[in-house]
Parts: sequence; structure tokens; C-alpha cells
Amino acid sequence: MKKTLIIATLAIMSLFGTTACAQKKGENMNSLNNKKVLVAYFSWSGNTKAAADYIAQKLNADQFEIIREADYPTDYDECANEAKAEKDANTHPAIKGTVSDMAQYDVVLVCVPCWWYTAPMPVFTFLEQYDFSGKTVIPFCTAYTAEYETLKDIVKATPKSDHRDGICVVTKEMNGVGMDKKFGQIDKWLKEIGF
Repeated sequence: MKKTLIIATLAIMSLFGTTACAQKKGENMNSLNNKKVLVAYFSWSGNTKAAADYIAQKLNADQFEIIREADYPTDYDECANEAKAEKDANTHPAIKGTVSDMAQYDVVLVCVPCWWYTAPMPVFTFLEQYDFSGKTVIPFCTAYTAEYETLKDIVKATPKSDHRDGICVVTKEMNGVGMDKKFGQIDKWLKEIGF
């Protein structure tokens, strides 16, 4: 009798646990369609730009390119060294331009490459410049191997926002070459997060 009662109790607890997870996932699936969307992106090699352009076109969204005021070197190794020095010093460099009316956007996708296990430092400069309270912030990154802390760090930098699950698109190419082969993966993700 005790064994039957324990099994029944575990079955009921399991059912409630499953329902709670389903409800949580369902809550995260509120539609983002008909929302005003901004795709803010940083791109050095062109991969993230190609992805951001595709996402913006697909969602009929506005775009803002995050550009460091002092250009990064065009040589890969020199750029990597400079980016690492910025990260190690936690430098948030000045960036060019501003979003003219951030208040109008309900959703901001932040699209970045993974540099030294996180987002490039100018992205954090951008995130510090605006109040993202009440907005939905969605991280996106391109990477050669993996996202590491990139997506989590964007979420941490926007603590007053709602967030949707981000995605990392891994590519071994540069200059946006082959990014069109990743559009199916991006489409699937956009649908999963409510677009």
C-alpha cells in the first residue's frame, strides 16, 4: 500500500512538474509579431552583418550598426590582439552614432560575433547607452567554434529586459560567405522564440 501511494505521489508530482515546464515555455512563446523591432549588430568580418541583414529583412525590422569610433585593424591577428586587450582591460570604447528613438522599439535583437569568449567590447558600450526596461532583448551570435559566454553576457548587460533564447550560428567562413546556408537554422529559431 505504501509503495503504491509513493508511486502515485511521484506520478502526480511528475505531472505537475511537466505542466509547470510547459506553462513556462508557453509564457515565453507570446508572439513577437506586430512588435516594433530593431536589429542592432556589430560585424567585423561580414558574417554577423549577413545574418543581421537577413533577420532584419525577414522581420521587416530597422537596423543599427554598432561601430567602434576608432576602426579596428583590418588584419585578423592585429584586430584579435586589440580586441583581447580591450576585453582584458574591460574597456568600453566609444562608438559612432546613436539610435535616434530607442523608445519606439519593443524588441531589440543584439547580433554579434563571439570575440574572446564574449561579445566585442563596443557592444557593451551600446548596451550601456540605452534604457532597455520593458523591452524584449534577444541575443544572437556568430562564432567559429561556440558561443561561450556571449549570449549570457548580453542578457546580463540588460537585466531590466525580458529575454528570449538566443542562438549561436557556427561558421568557418568569413565575409558572410555561406551564411545563406544558415538561414534555415535562423528561420527555425525565429519561429521558436515567437516570430
